[in-house]
Amino acid sequence: MTLRRCSIIFALLSALCLGTAPAWGVNKEMIELQTQVQQLQQQMTAMQRSFDERMGVMNNLVEKDSDAVNKVGAALGGLQTSLQKQQGDSASHVDQLSGQLQSLNDTLDELKSRLAKVSKQLEDMQGTQQSLAAQQAQQQAQQQAQAQAPPPDVLYNNALRDYNGAKNDLAVQEFSDYIKFYPNTDLAGNCYFYLGEIQFRQGNYQQAAQNYDQVLQNFPTGSKVASAQLKKGFSLIELGKQDDGVQELRHLIQRYPRSPEALQARERLRKLGVASTARPGE
Repeated sequence: MTLRRCSIIFALLSALCLGTAPAWGVNKEMIELQTQVQQLQQQMTAMQRSFDERMGVMNNLVEKDSDAVNKVGAALGGLQTSLQKQQGDSASHVDQLSGQLQSLNDTLDELKSRLAKVSKQLEDMQGTQQSLAAQQAQQQAQQQAQAQAPPPDVLYNNALRDYNGAKNDLAVQEFSDYIKFYPNTDLAGNCYFYLGEIQFRQGNYQQAAQNYDQVLQNFPTGSKVASAQLKKGFSLIELGKQDDGVQELRHLIQRYPRSPEALQARERLRKLGVASTARPGE
């Protein structure tokens, strides 16, 4: 707009100059001025044309830049959408992997539990097998020993002879051998009793009481039951366990009231100042 206004002003100045010139002629200065005005107009026209061209180029560049910006914005939007989708897919994939990992951990725990059970079963089987092997070996050893041992009546009579002859060490060995080779016979109960008698004589009351108790517990119908209970009561009294000893003697009197052992039990209780039968509340 500025260039156009300048063109109009120069045109008016040209007209004024021509109008004020004398009608009789145009001098050289006016001609030069007109020439300069025309040149100026041409320059203004050229400038206007150049300005228009540059404005067109600028508008074109702005349009291109706008298109580029729009394309970049669209690309960024697409990229953001793609990223959001990838993040969603990744989250879903991570959840899936977490579920699979948890399932694997559960399976592993179950396998560990099964393995522990199987290991325990194997250990039990090995223990049972070892126990059976040990029992079998023991039975074989007993069978071999019994095959080499003297007959039971010979071994028992020899032990009893040495016991009566005060050959205590030899008698202990023979009674012990009889129990080892023939543990389930009735005479084995007698052997426990005589072992207790030897230990009682030697003052080993604790071991004596244990052997007497073997007779009472394992051979309750044997011929030495009353004697074993009597001597067990005596052993407990000697060990300072008077209440337990008195209870054993009273039990003996109750079970075998007319036996010689019952008479000895009553005599021992009398010496202790204790009644043969328990009073109410005792």
